[in-house]
Amino acid sequence: MFWLHAALLLDPKGAVSKVSFERGPRGFDDVTVEYAPGMGPQDHYGHRLVRDFLQCKWHARPGEFGHLELIDPAFSNAQTVSLLQRARDAQAAHAPQGKGARFRLVTNWRLMAADPLAKLILNQTHAIDLKLLYEGKTSASIMGKVRDAWAGHLGISHDELEHVARTLAITQRLESGNDFRERLNDRFALVGMIQVPLSQAGFPYDDLIMKLHAQERNEFDREAFRDLCNDEKLLDKKGGGPSTLGVRSFMHPIDDLEARTDNAINLVPHFDGRYIRDPSAWKAVVFPELRDFVINAARGQDEIRLILDTHVSLAFGVGAILNAKSGKKIELEQRAGGRQIWSESDKPVDASWPKLVIAREAIQAGGADIAVSVGLTHDTSKAVRAYVENLPNMGELLIATPEGGASNQSMKSGSHAFQLAEALTATIRSTGTGPRRVHLFIAGPNAFAFFLGQNQPAIGPVSVYEWDFDGLRDRNYSLGLELP
Repeated sequence: MFWLHAALLLDPKGAVSKVSFERGPRGFDDVTVEYAPGMGPQDHYGHRLVRDFLQCKWHARPGEFGHLELIDPAFSNAQTVSLLQRARDAQAAHAPQGKGARFRLVTNWRLMAADPLAKLILNQTHAIDLKLLYEGKTSASIMGKVRDAWAGHLGISHDELEHVARTLAITQRLESGNDFRERLNDRFALVGMIQVPLSQAGFPYDDLIMKLHAQERNEFDREAFRDLCNDEKLLDKKGGGPSTLGVRSFMHPIDDLEARTDNAINLVPHFDGRYIRDPSAWKAVVFPELRDFVINAARGQDEIRLILDTHVSLAFGVGAILNAKSGKKIELEQRAGGRQIWSESDKPVDASWPKLVIAREAIQAGGADIAVSVGLTHDTSKAVRAYVENLPNMGELLIATPEGGASNQSMKSGSHAFQLAEALTATIRSTGTGPRRVHLFIAGPNAFAFFLGQNQPAIGPVSVYEWDFDGLRDRNYSLGLELP
């Protein structure tokens, strides 16, 4: 965890300004990440973080925990002081108003499914949902029992408990050691540090951290960390690399995108979770901000790596901005069984890769518009068909699925995604180019949406739709980005 965050110190303009280990407040002293003024990530309530304090609890065997374990000293291998008491002490010292700092338990144990704590952890940020915690006014309610247990254990009022809960986060890291090494290698590649092959049994960075600990060298700013990398020959002298741009429209729970990109845009304030606050903002605000950011950030960059933690319609929109005539060499970070770097030519085309099977259905006689259901990861045709039957001027529905059916394994690489996007574009164009609009419904990787977006000038006017993933609205589609 130290190396994952400290590697970002090699970016002189990045958000991370200092990283230390075994140096923070007791109970949350494993790794501390400090951010440059005004550049820290936002917490769930929109306030900038100054510091992240991480307490890592790794176990060799599976286990579970709930809200009562947080007030049990034995849970953190202590005799008398619980993890929640440590969090309270740390909050009082570093975030007395409940703002500016985050105290995060990072563990490979799972939350008990039936415990109230499992419902309190917000998926996007891993913070405590204060609104839910304070539901139920009496001690007899489920959350009332949690409040009483925690506040009583700490000897504070429910109002004071709010400051503690506001700064607490719980992250379950269920990836294997090999998966985590892949994540580290991706980070090392991003900043120009030497990677450790997965075939190598040892991990020299582990040996080095023990040496640093023995020397009591456990705090590094940008200059000190670069000196360390030079002294220990940790820098990959091949050097260079693409400029990394990030686009975020929803919060990813364990990934501070701004901290590992050269330039990023945060569109999250326009959304409530995955739902846009004002539907008219897609066209009036969100896309203009996105377009200005991408154009300015990409100007003068021949090689670009994109990290798109964003809605599918915005991934398509980034492709439309950086279209096939932009002249840029573009890579995309894709989460597909771990982080992978995709590009249109990352692997030689394999004839065994699934091709697109495209069926055509008539919707309304005389309708000019075309709906396109792209079901790469799962079949969306039934939901799309039901939705587009109620849209005006809808003439035809194209249903595109990979040979063998939709699945999370249907897309083999960036070059495969590019190949399928090209094939779908050709089919759409073959339906004619009259005064019509193409309505897109995409269930697939953002890399595919980006490659398809690069062909938007050839496709013509496009509307991209968003699915209600969280099921908090109507389990249906809603209009996202519209491009002329």
